[in-house]
Amino acid sequence: MDQITLSARHLHAFTEVGFEVAGGSGAHGAMTALRKIVPVEAYEFVAFDPATGRHRSLVSSGYARVDEDAAEEYARLDPYRRAMASRVPLPMGSPGTELYYRRHLEPYGWRSGLTAPLFVTDGRYTGLLHVNSRETLPPETSTVLSAVSSTLAHVTDLTRCVIDPFGLPPGFHAVAFERGGRRRSVAGWPPSEAIEREPAMAELAAGFIDSRELSRRGLWLDSSGQWREVRVHRAGVGFHGAIQGAVVAERPCALPYDLTAREVEVLTRVALGDSNPQIAAALVLSVRTVTTHLEHIFAKLGCDSRTRLTTKVLAEGLCRLDLS
Repeated sequence: MDQITLSARHLHAFTEVGFEVAGGSGAHGAMTALRKIVPVEAYEFVAFDPATGRHRSLVSSGYARVDEDAAEEYARLDPYRRAMASRVPLPMGSPGTELYYRRHLEPYGWRSGLTAPLFVTDGRYTGLLHVNSRETLPPETSTVLSAVSSTLAHVTDLTRCVIDPFGLPPGFHAVAFERGGRRRSVAGWPPSEAIEREPAMAELAAGFIDSRELSRRGLWLDSSGQWREVRVHRAGVGFHGAIQGAVVAERPCALPYDLTAREVEVLTRVALGDSNPQIAAALVLSVRTVTTHLEHIFAKLGCDSRTRLTTKVLAEGLCRLDLS
């Protein structure tokens, strides 16, 4: 990458770009800050959706029109693949791009431009930024775009989720689901292989999305026999949380309060409002055995009534999640 001497003006603009992206102003706020040091007249952010493997125009400004098929057309060009490998902005009119620019840009008066591939700091590709001008862009434009590309990459990051205010504590692995069952990764949290291996998690997420709940907690015994603490949160997925969805997060755990697996099943039925005979029938136990389990549960959790037990179980997520 070419070297650039950073003036106070450059540093201020770079800081403002980061502030605008982090603060939620997104593309327009970031580009307003960037235009203070680079005379860009028009720009387009193109997002890559890892769930579909396709590109689409996300945000644009300054163009008379943006062709719907232009994003996918550009991503099929050989120069695009070279730019992806080098992570260096590709100048308008580079060999192999002439037809694209002649079709989509030159008829509207654009004579200079760059396309920057966007990668977040962990190396994940999120999309592209096209910038154009009717005059020749300054030679440092490519270096400036490269310097802020990892920040601007968050604008096109469709894995971002808008999560309800309860949030998630650290240490969890997470997966986001759309209502239709499509999985998405969640920026900021490592993916959960355990959730991805469990087909019924998509149904759990769909049921939660259609409920009125803001969040849900519970215990899950995965296919390997490992107990996991699970939290489900209402979320918007995709750009600006435009798609209604849910984040399902988990971390391995031991059963709390020295509870046994059978005791978890019993207290889960209590929380559902079942009587002792109903619990006995559901779990194929005698009523006497259920009564004994409940005596142990009350002692372990320090509760003296079913009402207090139910309140504690729901508040602390001690129920077993139903994935059937």
